[in-house]
Order: sequence, then structure tokens, then C-alpha cells
Amino acid sequence: MLKLRGKIQARNTSTKQSRMVHVTSNALLPSALRHNTALLIKGDQLAELTEELVSTLREAKPFAGVLLCGAEAALAAAEQAAAGLPDLYLLPEAYVYLEMGDIVRLNPEGENISVLFRKNSPNNSLLLTERCNQLCLMCSQPPKRADDSWLLDDAYELIRMIPPGTANIGFTGGEPTLHGDRFIELISSAKLNLPGTALDVLTNGRSFKSESFTAKLGNVRHPHLQLGIPLYSDDPVRHDYVVQSRGAFDETIHGILNLKRHGLRVEIRVVVHKQTLPRLVQTCEFIARNLLFVDHVALMGLEITGFTRANLDFLWADPHDYRDTLSEAVDVLRSYGMHCSVYNHQLCLVNQDVEDVYRKSISDWKNEYLPQCTGCVRKSECGGFFSTQIMYRHSEYLQPFTT
Repeated sequence: MLKLRGKIQARNTSTKQSRMVHVTSNALLPSALRHNTALLIKGDQLAELTEELVSTLREAKPFAGVLLCGAEAALAAAEQAAAGLPDLYLLPEAYVYLEMGDIVRLNPEGENISVLFRKNSPNNSLLLTERCNQLCLMCSQPPKRADDSWLLDDAYELIRMIPPGTANIGFTGGEPTLHGDRFIELISSAKLNLPGTALDVLTNGRSFKSESFTAKLGNVRHPHLQLGIPLYSDDPVRHDYVVQSRGAFDETIHGILNLKRHGLRVEIRVVVHKQTLPRLVQTCEFIARNLLFVDHVALMGLEITGFTRANLDFLWADPHDYRDTLSEAVDVLRSYGMHCSVYNHQLCLVNQDVEDVYRKSISDWKNEYLPQCTGCVRKSECGGFFSTQIMYRHSEYLQPFTT
């Protein structure tokens, strides 16, 4: 599991204001580009922090920061060598994965760092808000009521900094559409600044019950936009119970219909757990018969974080025990010609008949494997575990492939 934010040490800072900066390993970067770029020196490179290099850095136009990252002893020696450099930041070894092209936020006053974008990762998501109009039993990002519009401001700034060649990014929450028209404007900004980048938005879809709001999003005409919307049952009462909001089912369905009416791509997401499992097959039948026009259906394993930890005994179902039900649900969707995938499961816990729709889907920063997975000959095909699954609960029926 990668550490994306935490405490660091700041030395000789020229400002108290936090700021977003690009990361570079090029100490000879042209002066004109240094005002929003931090120089990264990490690992074995710390030993190369010579008097000559330090002197060059002192005399040239300063970077927005100099990031020294490595093991404690090497970091201490590098700090001594770099003494007197402005805007020096000492990062623990947990951040040694940082690379040229990444984007981070440095907070000198609070002495912390947030990794906002990793150039070589396919799993970059921007948190737009922690507010939500639901309280899902298994919410991985428990909602807060505080005004966090600054997150949207950050997203606008970050979109302008992300390189245009980026394959995809995600917008998540909370419920991003609670920003109203500013959400629409952000989608438009993403289209303008990153025209070739696929954009995946996680939303409960309820705001799109408004025809006018949906029309505004449709009029943006983002060519690579997809909205991932959860549907937890064909039974409105069960769905509303899972999301802890009366009337949510009707608004979600209405939202999906409006989105497709305006030509927007929709993925339906069904998280499989003890409360959704009893009607999983019927839910897929409902989707196939009533929402055949959606673009994709994802059947997803449970992430054990947020509210899930508190409700774990109430939600946990072993994938080994429901593997046949999962196969039946996939078969329903297939029989109607729907595009579907199985996310967040371990390969040895699904039946062979669903392997063609099985996907490695867990974000790399929170993806791990158990020790017994080491000898599995199909490990490279397997999505592994959420780090929190390893910490709190996983199936006892794992069977690594030997042939």
C-alpha cells in the first residue's frame, strides 16, 4: 500500500502557503519552469548530493522545493549536505515511489505532503467533496457536512497541471454533483485542458433526475466521459436501505434514464455483500430488462474501509460461498448481450466461466497480495486484495494456482 499523504519535515521555507508543484529529477531545469516545480533527490541519489551540486542550486533560481527522500540515515546525511538551501523538504522512505512528472501539494506550515497525481499510474482520482446525500452501509469515504469547496478549487488547478497525454483520471466523492453547476464547469474544464483523457465520475446519479441539470452535462459533449452509478437491488426498499436514504432508488433510475436520453455513457455498479447478495441475480435481470441501454455493468467485491469496518459482520460474504451466484448473475447479463465485468475479486475465488469478464481493478496504491500468493502461477492475472482486506478479513478458501 502506497502512502499518499502524511507528515514531512520542512526547512528554510520561504512561504507558509501550501502549493501544488510538479516533481522533477532534473537539477538543470530551465529557470523559467522552476517556480512551480520541486526537485526530487531520492534513494541512492542522496549520496550524489555533492558540494558542487548544492552550490549550483544555491546560485541558480530556486525551485519551489527540494525534496530529499530516503532512509533515515541517508536522509540525515543529505540534510547536512544541503544545509542552507531554501525550501528544503525531508520525506520519509515511504515516498520513494515518487517520480518525475508527478504532482504533489506541499504544506510548509503544517509540514505535510499530499500526492495528487502520479504520472505512471493508471489510477489517478480527484476527490471533489466529502459531502453526500446518502449514508451507504459500506461507504469507503464516510461523508462530512463541512464546506469543502476548496477541494473543487484544487481540482480546477490540478487539471491545468496534469499532462495532456494522461490516459484517464477519475472524479470521486462524497457526491460530486452536489457542487451543482460548478461540477458541470469542471467537466468542461477537463474537456478543454485534457481533451484526450478518459474521465470516470463516481456518482449516485440522483442529481440527474433533473432534466435541466442533465442537459447541461450533455451539452458539454465530453468525448470520453463515463458516469459510474451504483444500483444495489431491483427492490427499491432494499436499495434505499443499503444507501440509507428513502426515495433514492427512484431518483437513481430517473437519473440513469435522463443521462442516456442525453447520450452520456453510464456504468452501473453493484457491490456484492450480504445485503445485496440475496437478490443479485434478480438485480441483474432487472438491469437487463429495463436498463439494457447502459454501457457497462460492474459486479464488485467489498472494500473493507470506512463504514464497512463498522458494519463488517453485517456485510461480509465470502466470495467462495457466492461464486456460483456470481456466475449466474454474469450469465444473465451475457445472455442479454450486455458488457459486464467482475471487479475486486481474487481469481482463485471465481468460477472459470467468468474469467473472460474478470478484471484487475484495485487501484495500485491500495493493492496487495498475501504471502501464499507468492507461488501462484497466475498471480500476474489476479487483482489481489485491497490492503484493508488483508488487515481485517478475507476468504479462508484461497487456493493458489500451481499449474
